[in-house]
Amino acid sequence: MANLNFNANNVEAATDFDPIPAGKYSAVIVDSEMKAAKNGNGSYLELKFQIIEGEYKNRLLWARLSLENQNDTTVKIAKSQLAAICQAIGVMVPKDSAELHNMPMIINVKVKKRSDNGELANEIKGYSKRETSVSQNAPSQKGIAPWKR
Repeated sequence: MANLNFNANNVEAATDFDPIPAGKYSAVIVDSEMKAAKNGNGSYLELKFQIIEGEYKNRLLWARLSLENQNDTTVKIAKSQLAAICQAIGVMVPKDSAELHNMPMIINVKVKKRSDNGELANEIKGYSKRETSVSQNAPSQKGIAPWKR
């Protein structure tokens, strides 16, 4: 049993957990954590993305990058995905995954059938720099995230 101290009257109830359509979405990383692999052979960086614009604003997606694994190809793929994220947000030498948070980028989302239960799920298949229509001469609003201005 867990003490929740929660009031459902104050929180908007989630109603839709269906996968979002395949496409490109503006998103930011809102959380990250290094986790141990279930098989005990390595660890992965779990990144939580939040879509920041459009019909699916505030939907969450996850990516898992197997940065420590016995399979060299798996590690190589994970590192190339991390490099794509770093290049998309312009943080080329992060010391901590928190440095990747709240930096807008474009994520390329696909829909695939899960191998374990056959249900459809989203998968992030690519990362790219977000082109902005905001004027480069716009005054800075310090302390406000760019997508909230």
